[in-house]
Amino acid sequence: MSLDRRLPRYVLIVFIFLLALFFLDPFGSSSAASGAQFPPQRSHLSVQFKPSSFDWTTVKQHHPVPLVHKLPPVPVGFNPLHTVQHDFAGYEDDAITKQRREAVRAAFVKSWGSYKKHAWLRDELAPVSGGGKTTFGGWAATLVDALDTLWIMGLYDDFYLAASAAAQLDWANTTETSANLFETTIRHLGGLLSAYDLSGEPALLEKAKELGNMLYMAFDTPNRMPGFWLNFEDAKQGRQVAGTNDPSASPCSLSLEFTRLSQLTGDTKFYDAVSRVTDFLERSQNSSRLPGMWPKLINFQAESVEHESGFTLGALADSLYEYLPKMAALLGGQSPRYERMYRTAMDVVTANMLFRPMLPDDEARDTDILFAGDVYVGQQGNSVDRRPEGQHLSCFTGGMFGLGGKLFDIAPHVGIGERLARGCGWAYNAFPTGLMPEIFGIVACPSGSINDKPCPWDEERWQKEGDKRLTKGFSNARDPKYILRPEAIESIFLLYRMTGKKDLRDIAWRMFESTVKSTETELANSAIEDVTVTGPPKRTDSMESFWLAETLKYYYLIFSSPDLISLDEFVLNTEAHPLRRPRPK
Repeated sequence: MSLDRRLPRYVLIVFIFLLALFFLDPFGSSSAASGAQFPPQRSHLSVQFKPSSFDWTTVKQHHPVPLVHKLPPVPVGFNPLHTVQHDFAGYEDDAITKQRREAVRAAFVKSWGSYKKHAWLRDELAPVSGGGKTTFGGWAATLVDALDTLWIMGLYDDFYLAASAAAQLDWANTTETSANLFETTIRHLGGLLSAYDLSGEPALLEKAKELGNMLYMAFDTPNRMPGFWLNFEDAKQGRQVAGTNDPSASPCSLSLEFTRLSQLTGDTKFYDAVSRVTDFLERSQNSSRLPGMWPKLINFQAESVEHESGFTLGALADSLYEYLPKMAALLGGQSPRYERMYRTAMDVVTANMLFRPMLPDDEARDTDILFAGDVYVGQQGNSVDRRPEGQHLSCFTGGMFGLGGKLFDIAPHVGIGERLARGCGWAYNAFPTGLMPEIFGIVACPSGSINDKPCPWDEERWQKEGDKRLTKGFSNARDPKYILRPEAIESIFLLYRMTGKKDLRDIAWRMFESTVKSTETELANSAIEDVTVTGPPKRTDSMESFWLAETLKYYYLIFSSPDLISLDEFVLNTEAHPLRRPRPK
């Protein structure tokens, strides 16, 4: 038989084989990162799973429930969600961008190298004095948090060194009596899942599943709402109860990680657990003092949102809102309630929480920016106190609005997201160190639509309300520290990927240079005490794991090819861990 006659048959066989591979792996559990440089071929035996000394699956559920929430199927044919990334057709990696990317990589390598030398397997490096710190159970938080950044930056030897250590962590080996459920989920579980999604190393998924089984015990309460802490002995004895005054973000920001774990393992108990929290959010959204939003603090034990007066997109509540569009992305748009809750909440946010700073007339003409503040509502709901106080934490809102706007085809939200992102970039540039404080006050334009023209400068009001030591527009820098936070560059990066506007890269570079200049130490980079000083700021000897997991990752990605961690292929958790989105069949 001639080769020409056999060729169509071979092509058909190859096509059927590739199609079978797709249907066997609809959630993309073993593919490498888009745009990533592939490492040398390695045997999976190089990363070996070692089980923890205690198996949490041997502990019975004291408040068992049937698993009623099933994972939605992967979209077939039509995808209800819209494209997120800008069309970067013809993208070129110019010399300046390469130079900037390498500078970010060098900063990471320096910090990572010092962690390896001075704090290996500890949670954090002390970047001034050297040595390590135990801050999150002693489970090598920096190592696990940095796994995917190592992969993304092409540092494969270090990735496999760290992955081998992560796969042998013992969750029972801790001096703590409790684990912070939120932090352990976003840093450790998210880090392991992302590292697996990028590398396909089976041992990492096995370690993630082992941790997931431990964290799942936090949901073993009478009403299946988890508490802030997973107390190990209480969990074993069935004494856990939900909190009565817990941050709303804590139990409500576990959904991405637990859902991805269910997608990868096929065990729906993880998705069922977080879906019960989502059920509560859906029931209670319009029952608070500010209908459409959930308050900073919630009585999860009574499943009540009526008594708290404070509402924010910052500390205590932030990632609750962040995860609404992100869950829609991870589920392929197959659970419409996330879009409904997002739209309802953002309508309230735009009406009550966003404000423009009052700026001198010549600056205001060229500075179209927004900030997110706080709202306090009286007991009867008849008094609404809008407070124009910004937080570094709330800088994530630019990316959140952008993602929601793109996914759900809400064009004005992309514009709002860009103005919020640029507001945080402007705030960095407004202080002597080139960095934004943790918490600050703004002299806001009088109440009105955020789409109004810039308000006229009022010198008399500025003299009365403004802080003369600061740039015009600021009323205070109430908490002037900077702790290497990522939220500002997070939104700048996301809006660059969504809009393609090149000047956002220039803003990012200015922010990066200021960050390195003001925080660098002999060993790595450190949080600083005060961004308002004109001389060298005091370093506070702290380098949280998000410096390597988030801040430097976002700086690296904004100067990388747009197909490296494409936003149409991945969704990033609140610790910047990219989780693979399902591919429509």
